[in-house]
Amino acid sequence: MTYAPHTAGQPRRDRGARVKAAAGVMLAWVALLWVLEAVDAATGALHTFGLSPRTLPELRDVLPMAFLHHGFDHVASNTAPLLILGFIAALGGLRRLAAVVLTVMVVGGLGVWLTAPDNSLTAGASGVVFGLFGYLVVRGFVDRRPWDVVIGVVVAAVYGSILWGVLPTNTAVSWQGHLFGLVGGVLAAFWFRRGRGPA
Repeated sequence: MTYAPHTAGQPRRDRGARVKAAAGVMLAWVALLWVLEAVDAATGALHTFGLSPRTLPELRDVLPMAFLHHGFDHVASNTAPLLILGFIAALGGLRRLAAVVLTVMVVGGLGVWLTAPDNSLTAGASGVVFGLFGYLVVRGFVDRRPWDVVIGVVVAAVYGSILWGVLPTNTAVSWQGHLFGLVGGVLAAFWFRRGRGPA
């Protein structure tokens, strides 16, 4: 029998490393969105990666559409909620965050492809924002983790008003992307619950 040295500060260091990693990933992600919008504003070359519905070649844009926006005001409106909700989700592990976000992008993108109006071009990270919202609100109840339930309740209290965005009240806004992004986030909470999904 052997004894490992006692390292009382190790959990604190691990938490600090996780916080730094989560912050770094989300800051880099948001920075990428701004860089891509700047490139598109300067060249117009990225608009083709928005998603048009019910055309088979457009399926290739299911993922890219979440990284593009219709102007700087559009990306600005998504920046804070994406940064905050993504950071909270990333604290649960970067591999889990990647799995959740990929699920949200695929479910949300396919939902847009199937239901968006003809001749529309959908782009933006708001579907991911709605997906992260749904994931964080449901996650604690699925995992039966009291602390995550508290986080979900706080997230719902602070950002719950975004749920109006799943209603077809504004023809200029893709409520389909919001709705199916939300569905993707809820599904991800079940698919990647503790003990099943990536850590």
